Amino acid sequence: MRVHALVTDAEAARTAVAAGATVVQLRLKGAPTEEVVAVGRELLGLDAQLVVNDDVDAALELGCGVHLGQTDPGAERAAAAGIPLGISARTRREAAVAEYSGATYVGAGPIWATPSKTDAGEAIGLGGLQEVCLAVNVPVVAIGGIDSSNAAECIAAGASGVAVIRAVAELRELRAAVDAALDG
Repeated sequence: MRVHALVTDAEAARTAVAAGATVVQLRLKGAPTEEVVAVGRELLGLDAQLVVNDDVDAALELGCGVHLGQTDPGAERAAAAGIPLGISARTRREAAVAEYSGATYVGAGPIWATPSKTDAGEAIGLGGLQEVCLAVNVPVVAIGGIDSSNAAECIAAGASGVAVIRAVAELRELRAAVDAALDG
């Protein structure tokens, strides 16, 4: 779970994995389940864990993980099916509820302001990330404004990995920074 790359197509996923992404999160907002499954099938052979965004039915059909927001339905179904389940959290309370709901990891953020997701809310900063990490016993993946210059700070605050959208182009440097922080 060191580096999550949030992608919208198979080509971006292949590029991200070649550059060091360990998890590919397929993010096709509003797409029908059939489309998510079709693109997801193209990604199943990649050397990275596949997670789909917001679509439990697609995840179950693909046999992969799913990532849900705080208000997205399906956490109970995903947990009951035993598939990897990520749930977004901004606070200690949200993180604890996510873990109680069966999350196998928590996505915390945004850590810093990000133009990639303007509806993500106010940045929680490294202090907020640390609080989320201390609230749960599952891995925490930091997201929001992360690149190779600040990824190690997220690991130092307790995160097990980072997730990126904009920084996919610099994944080699990002992976090196995360690996050094976790292994050093």
